[in-house]
Amino acid sequence: MKNSKASTYLRLFITFLKIGAFTFGGGYAMIPLIQRETVEKREWITSDDILEIVAIAESTPGPIAINTATFVGYRICGFFGALMSTLGVVLPSFLIILAISFVLREFESVKIVQYAFSGIRAGVLALIVKAVWSMYKQCNKNACAYVVMVAAFMLTAFFDVDVLAVIIGCALFGLASSIMAAKGTKR
Repeated sequence: MKNSKASTYLRLFITFLKIGAFTFGGGYAMIPLIQRETVEKREWITSDDILEIVAIAESTPGPIAINTATFVGYRICGFFGALMSTLGVVLPSFLIILAISFVLREFESVKIVQYAFSGIRAGVLALIVKAVWSMYKQCNKNACAYVVMVAAFMLTAFFDVDVLAVIIGCALFGLASSIMAAKGTKR
């Protein structure tokens, strides 16, 4: 039993180390990779699980990739699974930032480096759009969901409303509409 747990801890660490090492652009860019590795490839969790985990990870303090890795690890193997997943996803970024901090000043004015970062930004945007599209396909599609989606986008993008307030408002709106729908079906 202990060997099986140790093996799972190691697989969690290596899986999230790979995700952390080969994803540029932060947490939202990591979501499609986390989904592919944990849902499709390893079948550790389901598509519904990943939607719930991402929703929780978005609404808790801290970077979404780290929160998602922590929740996935915990769901699979408890506290030590969460620890190994979190260490795996954080370690590459830590080491890369440490290395870059020593040499960035020397190369930031080099044109090829500037071009490379422009390409990376474009690729990250594509990964974020893919994550949004993937989550959109899996969400319930009804009038209420569309109203919440548009309102949340408008409030955060155009009116600079705090994201936490929008998330809480969306949760309350979803809860209220679910309660009203449940009462309507009981009649």
